[in-house]
Amino acid sequence: MILYTMMPQELIYPQTETESSNLKYVDIEGVSLAVSQGTNGEYTIERVMSTNPQHFLEGRYAPGQKIRF
Repeated sequence: MILYTMMPQELIYPQTETESSNLKYVDIEGVSLAVSQGTNGEYTIERVMSTNPQHFLEGRYAPGQKIRF
């Protein structure tokens, strides 16, 4: 779906406080990721924020993967 509008994205698709409060944005090996903190220092990848299509094809950066840093 393509939405043509002059309205800011935040007004059309508002985020709830729980969505934005528990996400952390990190850069790992040049890949921008949105992660949420889990247990024992592990983080779960929620989104790949990068614009490079090759980063989406790498399985280690797939949403749901557990990472440590």
